[in-house]
Amino acid sequence: MSNPQATGGFPVDTIRAMFPALQRAGDFIFMDNAAGAQIPQSVLDAVTNHLVSHNVQRGGRYGRSVTVDQSVADARTSVALLINAYSPAEICFGMNATSFIRLVSLGIGQMLQERDEIVITDMDHDANIATWLVLESAGAKFKWWRMREDGNLHVDDLRPLVSDRTRLVACTVTAHSIGSIVDVASVAKIAHAAGGEVFLDCVHYGPHGLIDVQAWDCDYLVCSGYKNFSPHMGFLWGRFETLKRLPTFREDFIPDEPPYKVEAGTFIYENVSGMDAAVQYLELIGRNLAPSNNRSRRENIVAGMGAIRDYELVLAREMMGVLKGCGATIYGVADETRINERVPTFCFNIGKLSPQRIVEEMAEMQIGIRDGHMYAPRLMKRLNLSMDSGAIRASLVHYNTVEEIHKFGEALRAIIAKLS
Repeated sequence: MSNPQATGGFPVDTIRAMFPALQRAGDFIFMDNAAGAQIPQSVLDAVTNHLVSHNVQRGGRYGRSVTVDQSVADARTSVALLINAYSPAEICFGMNATSFIRLVSLGIGQMLQERDEIVITDMDHDANIATWLVLESAGAKFKWWRMREDGNLHVDDLRPLVSDRTRLVACTVTAHSIGSIVDVASVAKIAHAAGGEVFLDCVHYGPHGLIDVQAWDCDYLVCSGYKNFSPHMGFLWGRFETLKRLPTFREDFIPDEPPYKVEAGTFIYENVSGMDAAVQYLELIGRNLAPSNNRSRRENIVAGMGAIRDYELVLAREMMGVLKGCGATIYGVADETRINERVPTFCFNIGKLSPQRIVEEMAEMQIGIRDGHMYAPRLMKRLNLSMDSGAIRASLVHYNTVEEIHKFGEALRAIIAKLS
């Protein structure tokens, strides 16, 4: 059992019991969660129930088909509550975040006109960079918002990049590679003051903190289920009128309004059911921590994500201390006094030791972490790291424990001694 003082009262043992993969893993430690988190039993049950009970096409008049329509509608409601959307009709389901970024970029590329400048960053996943850069052939011009030496984007550096020619600022909420959290509410204020829009990649922030599109005042947001304790699927949120204006491909029989105009073809209904269950799992955490019959679903999500965030700060502090104790170079926010600017995703190197060798040795010791360029070639260049070797990434979520971090530290010290 975990020490309640070490976990800040967070019921991590109870939560771990909800995840079949953790129960079956034996001594294996999941520390590659930035590449995909495990799913609770309730999510697995929702997917299975769909496939067994109503694995048919929606839009029919018979009961099983009507049930699919209802399950998709229920999932829209749940995801809308998860991110505090204005309406469930703003939630569009599909394959993944990257395909939605491309869909929006194709639409925006047809609406550039005199607002032809797009601001992108060198801290993002390449999916939120390359998909915009391709619009150069459509006449788009680009401004680079660059990460500072302290491992984060600063809004003071954004202000001079924005003008009456700004069409869009595209940035991450949290860097998938180095874990830095961006002040996206301030990004929106700056962009909107100049008449521009904001597109947020929220894929990596999703499992770590409360999403609130209304408080952030953004215009578009993409997220994926696979990091958010759900199967592989993605969703796009946009303001209803913004999505209504966006040029998209649709077949003639599809209504020309969101979400239908955005959801080309059949998507994976069973995974959408899984996403619905994943939101309910996050609600359950909030409801169990402070039982109340009066709280709304959104209020339970707020409580659950708040507890997750607080607990993950405990994990982040512990992990930062372990890495520093091993002499690691931590990329991103490495100052404990700024721990609130990051999630427990750590990208690092150990001197001149090979990231690949360290990760292979960790695998032998039943710890799953990752090495490489993290799909962020511009960030690798910014950090003076080669694409071939890159860095090491250890990424934790709320089902990880302080004890696992200590085991990781022991393993890392043994590997350093072996390879040095």
